[in-house]
Amino acid sequence: MNDVRPAKSARPGRPEVGAYVMDARTGKVGIVMGHEGPYVQLRSYGGGREWDAAPDGLRPATPAERLSAATAYANARSRGEVP
Repeated sequence: MNDVRPAKSARPGRPEVGAYVMDARTGKVGIVMGHEGPYVQLRSYGGGREWDAAPDGLRPATPAERLSAATAYANARSRGEVP
């Protein structure tokens, strides 16, 4: 999960699969897993359940946001909260 690809767009308004984006609705960094209908499917940095987001509510995650998400996951993992 050390990939730091910027959020490029496969189509206008739709980030590329594998890109890190910030979901304005949830305030979480997500990795683009795919596109379903008008929605972008995201998954948290450390894995977990995917969620759907409207493309207009997404923007590329900054390096600081990606680092924060990675740190939060590493901390949770060290506490035994996630595998």
